[in-house]
This record gives sequence, C-alpha cells and structure tokens, in this order.
Amino acid sequence: MKLGLQLGYWGAQPPTGVAELVAAAEDAGFDSMFTAEAWGSDAFTPLAWWGRETSRLRLGTSIVQMSGRSPASIAMHALTLDHLSGGRVVLGMGVSGPQVVEGWYGQPFAKPLARTREVVSIIRQVLAREAPVTNEGPHYPLPYRGENAVGLGKPLKPIVHPLRADLPIWLGAEGPKNVAQTAEIADGWIPIFYTPKSAGMYQPWLDEGFARPGARRTRTDFEIAATCHLEIVPDAAGKQAVLDAMKPFVALYMGGMGAKEQNFHKMVFERMGYAELADEVQRLYLGGEKDRAAALVPDELVDDMHIVGTESEVRDRVAAWEETGVTTLLLSCRSADEVRRVAEVLA
Repeated sequence: MKLGLQLGYWGAQPPTGVAELVAAAEDAGFDSMFTAEAWGSDAFTPLAWWGRETSRLRLGTSIVQMSGRSPASIAMHALTLDHLSGGRVVLGMGVSGPQVVEGWYGQPFAKPLARTREVVSIIRQVLAREAPVTNEGPHYPLPYRGENAVGLGKPLKPIVHPLRADLPIWLGAEGPKNVAQTAEIADGWIPIFYTPKSAGMYQPWLDEGFARPGARRTRTDFEIAATCHLEIVPDAAGKQAVLDAMKPFVALYMGGMGAKEQNFHKMVFERMGYAELADEVQRLYLGGEKDRAAALVPDELVDDMHIVGTESEVRDRVAAWEETGVTTLLLSCRSADEVRRVAEVLA
C-alpha cells in the first residue's frame, strides 16, 4: 500500500508551509500528492504550483467537480499537466452535490450517473486522439445542437498530442450504483469515509461493476485511495485528545453538508449503521448547536474512520486498512516532521 499526501482544498486563506510538506513527502518516499476543490480554491492550480518542485510524486486531484468545467476542458487541464509533469497525473473526479452544482456552478444535478459516464467517455476520447471527439448523450452533446446553437459546431481533436491515452481516471463515489459504475468504467475509486469496519459493505458493489461486460479493470489492477487522518500519539490520553478534536469534522459531514433533504455524506453514515445518530447530529447542527452535535459522535466511529495510536498501534491499523483492498492511503499531515515520522514508522 502506498502513501499519498492529501492537501485538500483551502480555507479562508491559502495554507502556509505546503512547499515544505511536499518536499518532505517527495524525500520520504510518499507515492503521490493530491489536491481538492469545493467552492473556493480549484484543484488544478495548486497541483501545478507545488508539483513543479517535484520529480517523482504522482499528482492527483481528489476531486475535480465535473460540473465546474466541460468534459473537454477537464481533459485539456489533465493532458497539459501530464505533459508538464512527465506523465504523473491522476485525474480524480466526482459529481459533488446539488447545492454546489446548481447553486455555485449553475448546472443541473439530475442523473449524476449518466453524466459521469458521458464525462469519462469524452475525456477518454480526447486522450486517445484517434478521431474527432463526439458525444451523442443528452448531457454533453458534441457538437452542440441545442437551444441557441448557430449550427457551426465541428468535431475536433486536441491540437496537443496527449502524453498518455491511459492517463488514470479515478472517481469519487458513495452510493451502491455509483460505486458499481466506478468499478466498471474507471481506473480507481476515491471513497469517502471508507473504514475497515465498513469495507465489507462496498465489496458487492465493486464486484458488480467488475463483472459488467467491457469493465475496464479487475480487482487486481483497480486502485482504491482512501483518505484518513493518521496521527502517532504517545499514549491513550493523547489518542483521546485527537479523537475529540476530530469529532467536529465528523459532525460537519454527517449533519452540516448538503441539503437537509439530500446529504450524500449523511447517507454513507446511515449505511454504516448510524442512521438515528446521523438524524440527531443533523438536527442539532442545522439548528446551530454544533458543539452538541459534535459531542454525540462516538469515539468508536472516529477511531474507525482514522488511524490514531502509538507507533505499534498505527502499524497494526495501517495493515488492517491494507487488508481491505486499499492501495493508497491519502494522509493529511501538518508538518514536514510529521511526514517524515509517518514514513519512518511505516517503513
């Protein structure tokens, strides 16, 4: 199992010390670095900015929001950065949620599975560069023939010859149908809230996708990149402090993300067996009682979602994650020293 540095997306201001984190990850033997986007910083620019100082790390997005750019535009970003990095890009994408898609990007959210399939198909056509790119689907028709079209659209091939036709595409997916489609059409999966205890829930969904006619990968060459917080602590008291500090973040995703009527993250917790808890956390969180919502999150859930413990405990937990099929652990680290210590402990 490989290690990746998860840089995430920015808060109110750009983070400091990232260059040192990236340099430490490169030197310590990490396999990759990943960036993300929500509705502030984008995923590609920081990846290019900090990735320019690397020579070995894979450069990944986890995730690019599909509705923020046309499929051809996403492909242009990926093929450009792949050339600049010498073939190190991993294109991670996802559909986001209706609040962001319709409220921020001004695009329809309906039929996310069908839209995902069209996006992936168009990007693969661009990267293959075998013929002018066309798409007959209703979501991203190429050429465009819809309302207000002037009728002069022409199928095109990219001017730049892509470095790799098989540039890996990983998809963020949460529900059964989306996970199955990911196993069918993608090179890898970026789950959210994947844990050793919940791993068994996903296996039938993955197997369904791998069994479909024309599936791109098999379980043996399909990548699973799970994000978690890994922290080495001296004792049980140190572990409890970390678990307590993580609870507000769990409460945010369980109860504060998305719309009350449609929170995909909350649905994951419901499938994990925390339906009643998730309802109450959401009620409190949306009612402004964030501290009370966080206090309801049990230690056992936070402990399952993350890897926190002494050196020996961390090694055992990492092995447990690997046994579930995870091929890359995407870790959020706060300092270069932490990056180096994690690499040393897991070496």
